[in-house]
Amino acid sequence: MANARSDFAAVNRAALACLPQLLAHWLPDGKRIGQEWEARNPTRVDRRPGSFKVNMITGRWSDFATDESGGDVVSLAAYLARLSQAEACRRLAVALGVSHG
Repeated sequence: MANARSDFAAVNRAALACLPQLLAHWLPDGKRIGQEWEARNPTRVDRRPGSFKVNMITGRWSDFATDESGGDVVSLAAYLARLSQAEACRRLAVALGVSHG
């Protein structure tokens, strides 16, 4: 179990290092405002950006209209792609070239 946690942490670190590029790909209608990326939430009908935000330093994200949130990039990837966190972590590891269990 410790190995899975360290793999998860390694994938999150790698994802944080390229978070601006990931966000531009995942949420292309968004924009950087200070330390946050503001976009429309693609998982629901969201007419205007602003309620869905990602902190570009920590990876924490929240949809203030629905109270859904997460604490890292892997949880964001899982949420946006509607995957388990384990599968999102695996896919991010492959995409980022991170060795993952």
